[in-house]
Amino acid sequence: MISRDQFEKEIELIIKNAIREDVGDGDHSSLACIPKSATGKAKLLVKDRGILAGVEFARRVFKYVDEDLKIDLQIKDGEAIKRGDIAFYVEGSSQSILKAERLVLNAMQRMSAIATKTSEFVQKLEGTKTKILDTRKTTPGIRALEKWAVKIGGGENHRFALYDMIMLKDNHIDFAGGITKAIDKTKSYLKENALDLKIIVEARNMEEIKEILKSDGIFRILIDNFNYEETRKAVDLINGKCLTESSGGVTLETARDYAECGVDFISSGALTHSVHNLDLSLKAV
Repeated sequence: MISRDQFEKEIELIIKNAIREDVGDGDHSSLACIPKSATGKAKLLVKDRGILAGVEFARRVFKYVDEDLKIDLQIKDGEAIKRGDIAFYVEGSSQSILKAERLVLNAMQRMSAIATKTSEFVQKLEGTKTKILDTRKTTPGIRALEKWAVKIGGGENHRFALYDMIMLKDNHIDFAGGITKAIDKTKSYLKENALDLKIIVEARNMEEIKEILKSDGIFRILIDNFNYEETRKAVDLINGKCLTESSGGVTLETARDYAECGVDFISSGALTHSVHNLDLSLKAV
């Protein structure tokens, strides 16, 4: 996984680019009708039910726009919310509040939706050893926010990007000439470049799992698009030699059944690519 410093840099880049995109050479709507000296107060109003996420990101956005803005938090990231709740108050320059408003709302609505979906998976898996993972099926440019939201919802992050973990999927294996060749080439590459990266290998059937198990140093086997019976057999065959992960169309309805097959992880792109934003709004007080 990426380091804390790398993550912080990603968040900073997201804020800078989003403000550049949204504000450009000025928020002319506010500049036209609100005096520079005007001050005000607004509240983040919840109009939906779920898990709140993005409060800390909102705080950073407000600070980036105007260090003098004061935030009074009422609800923390990861807490349950319902219609009518107030997540926070922000007070200070009216122009600054309006300049930050849309970025704060866009981010929090999406992050809260992801955290809510993740929390639903976590609840489904309660009582099993299985943990829910996200994927790289994220919105380009805001991956750090979406993966942050997964953590807030109680899930775990998979690799962040292509550079922080090796994941040999079907296309890598086919292009490399087979599983063993792909693994051997990968190990040589890591050694030659002095890289310490974990290796995950995808298996499409039991024969591929058997071949993967012939190689040492595999961190996790991705049991892809197996049914329940095949998954149980795969877990028994792997027998703790490495970690296991079910993937491929796992839904909220099927997650518990896959977990009961004994896998260590379930990965689901649905955490980030199939959510509906929670309804939040910023209203003047």
